[in-house]
Amino acid sequence: MHKRPADYPQKPESVVAAMRRAAYKGQMPCPRFQHAATAAETRRTAMPELFEPVSLKSMTLQNRFVRSATWEGLAGDDGAATPRLAELLAELARNEVGLVIPGHAFVSPEGRAGFKQLGAHDDAMLPGLSALASAVHRAGGRIALQLAHAGAAAAAQLSGLPAVGPSAPKGEGEPACAELDQAGMSALVQAFARAAARAKKAGIDAVQIHGAHGYLLSQFLSPAWNRRTDGYGGALENRARLLLEVAAAVRAAVGPDYPVLAKLNSEDFVPGGFSPAEAAAVAAMLEEASVDAVELSGGSRAAGEERMPARKGRIKGPEDEVYYREAARLYKERVKIPLILVGGIRSYEIAEELVRSGAADLISLSRPLICEPALVKRWHEGDTRPAECVSDNACYTPILAGEGVRCETFAKKRARAAGK
Repeated sequence: MHKRPADYPQKPESVVAAMRRAAYKGQMPCPRFQHAATAAETRRTAMPELFEPVSLKSMTLQNRFVRSATWEGLAGDDGAATPRLAELLAELARNEVGLVIPGHAFVSPEGRAGFKQLGAHDDAMLPGLSALASAVHRAGGRIALQLAHAGAAAAAQLSGLPAVGPSAPKGEGEPACAELDQAGMSALVQAFARAAARAKKAGIDAVQIHGAHGYLLSQFLSPAWNRRTDGYGGALENRARLLLEVAAAVRAAVGPDYPVLAKLNSEDFVPGGFSPAEAAAVAAMLEEASVDAVELSGGSRAAGEERMPARKGRIKGPEDEVYYREAARLYKERVKIPLILVGGIRSYEIAEELVRSGAADLISLSRPLICEPALVKRWHEGDTRPAECVSDNACYTPILAGEGVRCETFAKKRARAAGK
């Protein structure tokens, strides 16, 4: 895509790799990883797929970039959406993110995962959800609502209700929860369906069923957490049963033309956990259940800092990018519906390669867009330097102080550069 000068010296691979790493750190120019043409020239030569419209059922997106659902910590204490959350999402849409997904809206009170979390559990949430949809639409974007239940990972101290899960804990180290019975599972399925209907009524463009990150539906999928001996445990088809029942109920609630997405772990990264091959098999089941696209992620808090969804540790170069590439390959071997791929994508060139090669259909970003809300627009305008995000997870610290998610690291760096 970027042409080297005719007199550019040939370098051994080891030197080239070092140059790439230096370009990531902004220490030196690199013809491959920093733009060498003007913005207009880059736009003319840029691969069109990343920035061409793409449709998911009735929803058309302006490009292939997705803001992956992120815990913003900007909802009210009751779960209602706030003007600050609406503005954060609108800023992403103004900066050309094709699909914006706010973080894991809980579908019933006992499924709440954290502080200042968005809710979709009650009709009282409708005005706030409508405000989110309107804000994103005015900014030219599209919005999907992620529907979630934390299960055994729920914050019982916030809800005042006991946590529930696929199986009672077998020993120390596992969170306390009550094993769901058939009545509880049926109620949960209907809670997802009602939340999806609220999203549609609020004018939100799509819903995403959260089956990843060690939350309830992910817990049912994982043999590490699901030790049931009934029709919801054991074989993969049984462990996927609750997720498929939720998908069917959501589809019935929103109708045949409304986009229904799902998010899956590619792998749990815990002993005896959900595997990439199982992820591909469940994605195929979701395809048969009329789900329109799947986002692949991975890990949970139980996997530790190096394997949780928001992995901690700087990505030093393109060789460190794309956490779930192998799982994406397995997905593509057997599933036809679009793959939304998240996890460790930091450079335009890697995003381009993933789409061009068919390894993924849409590119999903979370922390890079916390650090740089205008990243997608910057890339589109021709400045294709990698994202500034250093994956230190300092962006979540302000949430715990009640201030909402924001990048602390680069806010300080930019303030120093401005002499403040």
